[in-house]
Amino acid sequence: MSIDRRLRQVRETRDRLLREGPAWTRGPDRDFEIVTLPARDCDLLRDLLIAEQAETVVEIGLAYGSSALAIAEALLTTDPRQPRLLAVDPFQQQAFNDVGWDLLRSAGADSITSLLRVPSSVALPQLLSEDVLADAAFIDGSHRFHEVFLDLYFLRKLVRPGGLIVLDDDWTPSVRAAVRYYERNLGWTAIQDAFHQGSQQRINNEPAAELVPRCRAVRLPDPSFEPPFDNFQPF
Repeated sequence: MSIDRRLRQVRETRDRLLREGPAWTRGPDRDFEIVTLPARDCDLLRDLLIAEQAETVVEIGLAYGSSALAIAEALLTTDPRQPRLLAVDPFQQQAFNDVGWDLLRSAGADSITSLLRVPSSVALPQLLSEDVLADAAFIDGSHRFHEVFLDLYFLRKLVRPGGLIVLDDDWTPSVRAAVRYYERNLGWTAIQDAFHQGSQQRINNEPAAELVPRCRAVRLPDPSFEPPFDNFQPF
C-alpha cells in the first residue's frame, strides 16, 4: 500500500472516530470523552511530532486509539525511512476490548505499529535491552506518581538526547510532581507554547486553582548527564 493511501486511511479513521466515536466503550457513561485525548490536542501532538521529524515514537496507554492515530498520521506525513510506533497497553484487550488496536488496523497503521500488551514497567526495560532509540514519547498510562516517575526514568534512557516527551493530564498533581523532578534535577526543559491552544483544565480540578494546558511537552538535554548526588533540588 502506498504511503499516500495509508496516510489517507489514517486521516479518514481519525475523522470517523471524531464524528461517530468508537464502536465500543466500557462503562461508565462518557468514558470515551473522559479517557481519550481531545481532537485538538491530538492535532497539536501530531504537529509537534511532524516538526520534530520523529521516526520512532513510544506511546504509553493506547486505550481508544485517538492519540495513536495522531502519532501514526505524523509518522506517515514525514515518511521517514523506518516509521515506528511502539504502543504499550496491558489493558487493551481486557479493559478496552481491543478497540484502539482494531482502529489502528482498520487505518492500516498496524504496519508501522507494535503493541506491547504488558505494563510499561516491563515493556520499557525490554525496549531498552533491545537498544531501541526513540525520538519522542507520549505518556498517558497510569497517573500514579510512582508509575509516572518510573515511565520517565526509562524514557530518559530510551528517548535520544534532545528528544521530546509529551505527558497527558499535567493538571493532575501526581503527573506534575513527577515531571518537575526531571525538570529541576536533570535539565529537562518545558516547551511552553506547545499546547497553549489546546485543552485546559484547573489543577486537581479545584475551582479556584490555576488553569493549565492539559498536555505538557518537555525536551531532554543534549548531551544527557547525571547530576551529582549532593545537588538534589526539591520538587
